Amino acid sequence: MSKSQTTTIISLLLIVAGAGLLYWGYDMSESVGGQLNQAFNGSQSNDVTMAYIGGAVALLAGLYIQFKK
Repeated sequence: MSKSQTTTIISLLLIVAGAGLLYWGYDMSESVGGQLNQAFNGSQSNDVTMAYIGGAVALLAGLYIQFKK
């Protein structure tokens, strides 16, 4: 496997993982528990925030690797 193919596979995996984490964070924030937590505490849980941050970083890293060629 050449370096170009390996880089493409890694970038696509990062993009898929990032999109998955972003969706998972959104799903957690829209759940009943997430809504109650936000109503009583006024903010999202740390799990939701970490899923959003991790997803955004992975997605952006994957896009950067994919399109820097």
